[in-house]
Amino acid sequence: MSDTGHLARTQARPVVVTLPAEIDITNADAIGAALSFAIARSAGIVIADMTGTRFCNSSGISMLVQAHRQAAANQAELRLVVLCAAVLRALKLVRMDFLLPIYPSLDAALAPEAAPEPGLPAPVRAGGRGDSHPRDFPPPAEPPAAST
Repeated sequence: MSDTGHLARTQARPVVVTLPAEIDITNADAIGAALSFAIARSAGIVIADMTGTRFCNSSGISMLVQAHRQAAANQAELRLVVLCAAVLRALKLVRMDFLLPIYPSLDAALAPEAAPEPGLPAPVRAGGRGDSHPRDFPPPAEPPAAST
């Protein structure tokens, strides 16, 4: 891709995909398809608007990881907007806040150089630690052999 194409891609308006109140195995694939479509057609930033989301299980979290991988492969950025404390807690539990930027409002996420929610770590961008899959890390060291 030329520099001009990349420049035009990053200057376009963000695409917002509004996610439902509940995300689970029954709708995660459809939501993933909507995010995938937005990422493929986006101009650089796709915002998953979870302001109305009150429940997100592992199927939803897995779908967000896949969407992040697709965004990184397309030189795009996936941003999350999360208001519900329970959803934010679930995302932090699996360290999604290290993978994706999480914002406290849609307005904050729409800002061109938006900073994630205060108190959350900045996600590692494409090519950094945040793109690694857990199985990509070396296995833990073997414990020392017990003396007999």
